[in-house]
Amino acid sequence: MLTVQDLDVWFGHAPDRVDAVKGAEFRVAQGESFGLVGESGSGKSTILRAIAGLIPSWSGQIKVDGKPLATDRRDRAFFKTVQMVFQDPYASLHPRHSVDAVLAETLRLQGMDRIDQRIAQLLDDVGLGRGFRFRYPHQLSGGQRQRVAIARALAAEPRLLLLDEPTSALDVSVQAEILNLLADLRSEHGLTYLMVSHDLSVVGHMCDRLAVMQHGRIVEVMEVDDLRAGRGQQNYTRQLIAASAGYSAPA
Repeated sequence: MLTVQDLDVWFGHAPDRVDAVKGAEFRVAQGESFGLVGESGSGKSTILRAIAGLIPSWSGQIKVDGKPLATDRRDRAFFKTVQMVFQDPYASLHPRHSVDAVLAETLRLQGMDRIDQRIAQLLDDVGLGRGFRFRYPHQLSGGQRQRVAIARALAAEPRLLLLDEPTSALDVSVQAEILNLLADLRSEHGLTYLMVSHDLSVVGHMCDRLAVMQHGRIVEVMEVDDLRAGRGQQNYTRQLIAASAGYSAPA
């Protein structure tokens, strides 16, 4: 479903150019959930944004469903296949647009018919119900806003979702609800996920495989079972797993 080969992403121009991603390579199979992990600044979200067309300064090759992407634009066919869910659900929703307006606009842009029925179905799919249809973002909790953002992404009936830290801005009590919702949606709709997270427990719960990033490079691609067992091949991976296990006081 997704192939990334020899991907370089940079910001600015020489001599001030910053190379954010260097030579990244991985593949994500149809129906798979693949994670990108690493510390802040390692290039995880930059890869997602390059795929989504939000960063034009990249080289290498990105293929979605076998079709190479151009560096400078994304057409309607791309957005019918690929959608992105951002980290901050409040910032990604227009504060003056109701839930109905947000979903109706997306459906119309995708050329969908039966707008009313589709909005009702989308709200049901993300566990909100139709009573939320005419509410505004400020009338929703963080978890409810993220459910609307997920519904908006699903409106195009995509096959690949790019998930950029989709629960990190939410209260801990709500995070599990959103992760379980995403897992259910993946199963029900046959979706493929590329998920960025700094939380290894989230990736361990959601993903089948993952790539570990450090300083813009992928240092290791591993099965999630190896992550859960702490079996990292690279020293950095083992350090990351140990750090995620938390602080243990000396005896």
